[in-house]
Amino acid sequence: MSDSTNSGQSERKLSRRKFFVLGGAGIAAAGLGTGALVVSGDRKSSNGALADERVPFFGESQSGIVTPAQDRLHFAAFDLVTTKRSDVVELLRRWTEAAEQLTRGAAVGRYGAVDGLAAAPPDDTGEALDLPPSRLTITFGFGRSLFVDREGNDRFGIGGRLPKGLIDLPHFPGDRLDPARSNGDLCIQACADDPQVAVHAVRNLARIAFGSATVRWSQLGFGRTSSTSTTQVTPRNLFGFKDGTANLKAENAATINEHVWVQPADDQSWLANGTYLVARRISMRIETWDRTSLGEQEAIFGRQKSSGAPLSGGDEFAGVDFAMMGRNDEPIVARNAHVRLAHPTSNNGHAMLRRGYNFTDGTDGLGRLDAGLFFLAFVRDPVNQYVPLQNRLAREDALSEYLQHTGSALFVIPPGVSSADAFIGDSLFA
Repeated sequence: MSDSTNSGQSERKLSRRKFFVLGGAGIAAAGLGTGALVVSGDRKSSNGALADERVPFFGESQSGIVTPAQDRLHFAAFDLVTTKRSDVVELLRRWTEAAEQLTRGAAVGRYGAVDGLAAAPPDDTGEALDLPPSRLTITFGFGRSLFVDREGNDRFGIGGRLPKGLIDLPHFPGDRLDPARSNGDLCIQACADDPQVAVHAVRNLARIAFGSATVRWSQLGFGRTSSTSTTQVTPRNLFGFKDGTANLKAENAATINEHVWVQPADDQSWLANGTYLVARRISMRIETWDRTSLGEQEAIFGRQKSSGAPLSGGDEFAGVDFAMMGRNDEPIVARNAHVRLAHPTSNNGHAMLRRGYNFTDGTDGLGRLDAGLFFLAFVRDPVNQYVPLQNRLAREDALSEYLQHTGSALFVIPPGVSSADAFIGDSLFA
């Protein structure tokens, strides 16, 4: 998008952030790498962040990965209904332009929600008018089926660029997957501190996709279940335990490079500075868990429910002493405890950047809550970082008795968009 076009748009539409400018609010830059924040105003979101913070869209890698995790999520997977490569490229171009507008707090399109012709549908749906950016990030991904169909046929002339890590995830022990909640050609992860801002983003991007792609499935999430920055406190999952204590943090660039970002020599050259996203919808057996004793709950996790500290002692962030023995020569942290089986020392040193959310989707028809964890994790190599771990957890983790995996997908996350002349995935379609 040219500077002159941006100027014209700003004159013709009402910006959601206009009143902050009129109020004389200053703008300051703060943040970390691709998750840098532009701050305006002083309204607070529920996690203490400024609701008026803006996360820049352009960068070497996409935002919404190492960006400090926001409060809310709207995730959507899409199926392409076109057979034309040119339609896919045009969709990605239009999505890129719209995402840049949305993340800076502007309305979508040339005329936005209210400044167009009265006889024509508005460019923007309008439910986010007057709302601040709320740290909105929009992250795009590509599924295996974008490259090849089930028979291995090249769909859009990019089959030869299929990344080796973009596999069909195996059926893990205990999986009860709903095909209608799994996979997809494309995905959008919209995170924000205001749920209406996140929903508005996906709604407008889905609208733009009309004629080229349709929503296959979607998931709303509330209450992040991990911290991606040392500035954030550890949140709790729906079982009441602190979740993601040992998660990778954005401030440690060395570990992020080792475990998250695809390196130029890893795989396809177009994917450098990208990553992979594992998405799993995990239903929690809430009612059964709520009848389980506190002692058993803590033994299953291997951590204290109150502080999150390991049962071997110390505070929340203390290293776990897996060798410490208790009664009957059994380890204090049980052999089937979640913290032991999920720990990097049990997984050849591999780690993941988790970014999941709690969800509730009503009831299951039998009076039980349809609730759980929408698991999201970014990894450099899903074949070695995720698949062996999930196989082990499904077979051995005591927590698995209370979980049911009902949805599954793997997406490759292309690198970020470098400038207004580029678009998401341009290195793939070059």
